[in-house]
Amino acid sequence: MTSLPPSSLRSAPAAAPKTDAVRVLLVDDSAVIRGLVTRWLKDEPGIDLVGYAVNGRHGVDEAAKHKPDVVILDIEMPEMDGITALPQVLKAAPGARVIMASTLTQRGAEVTVKALALGASDYLPKPDASKIAGADIYKRDLIAKLKALGARRRPASFVRPGDAAARAPVQTATQRPVLRPVSLQARPEAVFIGSSTGGPEALHKVVSALAGKIQVPVFITQHMPKMFTKILAEHMSSHTGARVVEAEHGMAAEPGTFYIAPGDYHMTVEKVAGVTRIKLNQDPPENFCRPAVDQMFRSAAKVYGGKSLAVVLTGMGQDGCKGVAALAPTGALTIIQDEETSVVWGMPGAVARAGLANVIKPIDRVAPAILDVLRGVAP
Repeated sequence: MTSLPPSSLRSAPAAAPKTDAVRVLLVDDSAVIRGLVTRWLKDEPGIDLVGYAVNGRHGVDEAAKHKPDVVILDIEMPEMDGITALPQVLKAAPGARVIMASTLTQRGAEVTVKALALGASDYLPKPDASKIAGADIYKRDLIAKLKALGARRRPASFVRPGDAAARAPVQTATQRPVLRPVSLQARPEAVFIGSSTGGPEALHKVVSALAGKIQVPVFITQHMPKMFTKILAEHMSSHTGARVVEAEHGMAAEPGTFYIAPGDYHMTVEKVAGVTRIKLNQDPPENFCRPAVDQMFRSAAKVYGGKSLAVVLTGMGQDGCKGVAALAPTGALTIIQDEETSVVWGMPGAVARAGLANVIKPIDRVAPAILDVLRGVAP
């Protein structure tokens, strides 16, 4: 592929703007990746590539110029890398969502987890530029994330001059979902948490608030690839004061410990000789995910039944909804994160729309609600 001259890499080619589209800025030093992404987004309905840059410094300038809804920010770049550029991009384009484009390496995982803690909304492991292996999956996931984050960035009441939306009726806010009654028949003996996009930051807040106050095991399925989950567990353990570990097959569940499902493995629980043990498997992905929240919740229904407490935090898609449907008949309660504080209200929203949620809370009130239920108090 012929590289474009640097001067042409700072702004997208002149073209008629797409009204009502998610405005995207691409910052990546790889000509191959820039070429691929540009072709993918050029004709993609609902997405408008407004600019691109070859390094973080140029990316900050372009963010200030275009005020994009979403920025795709590479991590490894010359002159200014992605982790250095991130806070400057967020300052240049207040409210923009940032997707970190990382590599499936130890360093890539470490930097990505750090970036998520510094304000990035999501991440996406990009294909090897020399092989372009997995490019189709990368394209599918990238476009899905851009649309989900862009929609969350631009609520229905937000319009730019000239947008078609300015001439259309403003959509009303999401109707408050109907909640299942809270019935505290039995105190939970385990907590199960599912999350995806925006999850690491949300999990950090929840785990920090639960550290040292919880006497039951907590099982967490966060959509992340292998290696990333181990780094996430280590990062959370060192920054929250809680014991957070990447789960291993056969581990016995211990009170007060937080177990994160390893990337590329579904995590379930099973009773073995009266002891709850973690089981890992590589069954086919569910909802395009492995690990999947649905698998974990279904096993919770079998092992703990009404003595489970399910929590669904921010995330794309609807993973976890079918699992909550399996838990609900047992009398288990489900707490979901509210729409306002979610980066993407996909997973919790699916549970709410299905009428399966018992409690909806902003992220800062999720941990107190968990503690209330564990004490036998209605949140």
